[in-house]
Order: sequence, then C-alpha cells, then structure tokens
Amino acid sequence: MADEKQDADWKKMKVDPSLDKNMEVLDRVLGLGKSFDIMKRELHYAGKRFALYFVDGFAKDDILNWIMAHLSQLDRGDLTPNTIKKLLETHIGYIEMETENKLDKLVTKVLSGPLVLLVDGEETAIVIDARTYPVRSPEEPDTERVVRGSRDGFVETIIFNTALTRRRLRDPSLRMEYHEVGKRSKTDIAIGYLEDVADPDLVESLRNSLKEVKTDGLPMAEKTLEEYIFGHNWNPYPMVRYTERPDVAATHLLEGHVLIYVDTSPSVMITPTTFFHHVQHAEEYRQKPAVGAMLRWIRFIAILTALFVLPLWYLAVVQPELLPKTLDFIGPKKPGHIPIFLQVIIAELGVEILRMASIHTPAPLATALGLIAAILLGEIAVNVGLFNAEVILYLAAAVVGTYATPSYELGLANRIFRIIFLTLTALFKVWGLLIGVLVWFIMLANTRPLKMPYLWPLIPFNGKALKDVLIRSPMPLKTKRPKALSPGDPDRAPE
Repeated sequence: MADEKQDADWKKMKVDPSLDKNMEVLDRVLGLGKSFDIMKRELHYAGKRFALYFVDGFAKDDILNWIMAHLSQLDRGDLTPNTIKKLLETHIGYIEMETENKLDKLVTKVLSGPLVLLVDGEETAIVIDARTYPVRSPEEPDTERVVRGSRDGFVETIIFNTALTRRRLRDPSLRMEYHEVGKRSKTDIAIGYLEDVADPDLVESLRNSLKEVKTDGLPMAEKTLEEYIFGHNWNPYPMVRYTERPDVAATHLLEGHVLIYVDTSPSVMITPTTFFHHVQHAEEYRQKPAVGAMLRWIRFIAILTALFVLPLWYLAVVQPELLPKTLDFIGPKKPGHIPIFLQVIIAELGVEILRMASIHTPAPLATALGLIAAILLGEIAVNVGLFNAEVILYLAAAVVGTYATPSYELGLANRIFRIIFLTLTALFKVWGLLIGVLVWFIMLANTRPLKMPYLWPLIPFNGKALKDVLIRSPMPLKTKRPKALSPGDPDRAPE
C-alpha cells in the first residue's frame, strides 16, 4: 500500500525548484542504477547545477555533445535572470524543444527518447527532442508490390510515415493529430485527414474511440487498436484496410478517408472501408485504364474462385445429376478409400500447415520446402491413393485464388467461409450451399464499420459508384469523391 501511495504521489508532482528533490524522484521512478540504459549526467555550467536524463540508444550523441560543449563556455551572468528563457531562445540552438513542469510527463518524455534537462532553482524542465530510433530503410512492401511505380513503403517509425505521406500531399489542410494510448506502453498514434474534406463526425468518432481505449499497452500495434475501436471481433472480415504504401494512403486521404498511424507498425489503417476496398490494388492504377480494368476483373474471378470453386465441385461430386452432359467429366471416377469430403478437409489443413511452415522457414530454405510440398507430398499422396487428383486440382485453384486476393486479411476470411460452405454442402447438399451463401451475404450486408455499409455501393445501391468499382475508370473522369464518406468538399476537380 505504501508503494502504491508513493506511485500516486509522484504522478501528481510538479518540478520542484530543488534539483535534488527532482533527481530523487526521477532516479527512483526511472530505475537509475537498475536499468543500464537509463542515463543521468549531473552538470555544472555558468554557476548553475543541471541534470540531464536520457535513454542510451535513443539520444543522438553528436547533438548531446554539442549542447554540453556550448553550455560549458557560458559565464555566470549568461543564464541570469530568466534561465529557462535564455536557454531556449539563445544558448540551446536546437529546433525541437519545449518546456514541461509535470514529473509524470517528464518520465514519459525520457522513456520516449527525448532529452530532459533540469536546472536547479527552476520550476520548469526543458525537453529536447534529439532522439533517433533504430529504423530500416523505406523499402517496397512485400504484400503490395507493383511492376511499375514507387518503391518506398512505410516503416516502424511514426514520424517517418507521416513525412512520407506529406511528401505526396502538400495540402495545408492535411492534419496529423497526436494521441497516446496505453497506460504502460504510451504508444504514439496519429490520426491523418484532410480537414476540409473528411467528415468531421467521423474524425470526432475516432478521437472519442481512442480516448475510450483502456489498456496497459498495444504490443501488436495497429491490430490490437483495431479490436478496441471497431469491434466485430468474431466477424473474420476486415473492418479496416491496411496499407504499407504511401501512395495508397495519400489516394484515400484525397477521397475523404481518415488514416490511423501507430508507432512501431509499418501498416497504416484506412477508415472507413467497404468490402470492395479490399479487392483493389495499386497495380491497377499503374497501368492504362483498359489494362487496369482487365486486372481488376481477373482479381474478381480469383476471389470468386477462392470462395466457391471447391464447394461447387464437391456439390457436383455428390449430386452429379445437377451437371449438364457437357460437364459430366467433372468428378472423380474412382473416389478412393477415403471419403472425398475428408480428403478435402485434410488437404485444406495441409495447405494451412504449409503456409505456417513457409512463414517460419528461412528464405534460403523456402524453395526446398515448396519442392517437398508440391512434389513429394502432393504427387505421392495421389499415387498411393490417399488423395484423388481432382481434389488436389480444385484445392490448388482455390488456394491460388486466395493468394491472388490483394488483401491478406480478406483472403483469410474467405478461406474460413470456403470451409463453411463446403461443410454445409456435405451436410445438406444444394440447399446447404444456397442457405450458407445467403446467410454470408446477409451478414456482410448488415456489417457497418464506423456506420459505413460494408457492401456499399451494392447495398445500398449506387450505380455510378458501383460502375467505378467494377471498371477501373480513367483518372480524369473521377471528379467526385465517394458520397458514402460525406466529404466536406465533394468535388475533386478544382475550378
């Protein structure tokens, strides 16, 4: 109880004029001497005592050395009167500086990376944002590759990601609001939107949702945050679209979407989104409209294949009378010793295990893993009679369709419902498949992430918007923003 009271007391404390009292609290709270990377330097310049706190590994050594070298040249009268003001405006010539008088805020600042400078006799501390995070270069994301186009991608540092977005949108109305979530992690979050375009109610709703997140931390970054904000946790379909491409993020900002950036994650959340946002890819807009439209339709076919080709083939196996004579070759002539349904389920599990194995396999061994799975397992399983050849064929078509889906999350959700459709077909045949598809469609139609109809513009119907979904229109023809986003400025073509 004494420790809890002590913790509660320091969180309410402000910077004391006594440097010794401030150091006593900060040393204890930051674990100085217990954590090897928490550093403190006690300094004496111009007749005044200073204390500098920082985390080793975050602080830029050259900036730190420059500040200390400059302060060491000051005389006694250089810092009096108004010591803090003179340090800020004259003697510490660094751009990113601010003052803070609450100890709990100073603790957060130190642990976030900036330097904290305390001066004896002053009730305000100086925060110098001279930090650097370990970061990789902005490379092209693996899941959103294009043949022609930019090769930069978001990284795990939030300030780099906002800068990559601003590089493409030099609009003064672009806002990047800062928020902090997590009692212990204190994760940096930014809400990005065009102030004169985005729906103010949507922005306010996201602000309130972030304030209501009560958790100790966001260890899985944007994915953890999504589950708190959007709900529908037992619905496998994605409620937001993730992107690691700055050009895709900028495109959605111009349409009126709101973006959520989470520090430590290279994925940016696009809100709100519909089912059809997850079936589009940047490659369609890096080619001529006719080529882009063709690519989009091929992706639609791939998605439909991933969902329905296996259940429909199984229905043809159990009810061959439904097939016309021209398609009577479909279906195994020798089913084998294991029931077809069980073969399909075993094969589905095998593909899922193979996917997991490929994730955990080092890149130099991935090719060997593929050869083992495709040749040794697949072919030998057919030869020994464990699987029918048609099971492998149609399952392979469904899996290829899954991997051709632009959204990884949508592909996984479709896989779940493919198995559900298959199971219903096995139990109730044609009626099972029809009822399963109907319930699936109703579920999607009733899903409304952030009040956005998930099947818009199909439900509610909007012919012009649906045409733009089905056909990749030339950019000069896209003069209006989507009505469903309630944009403040609906016109994309400036006068």
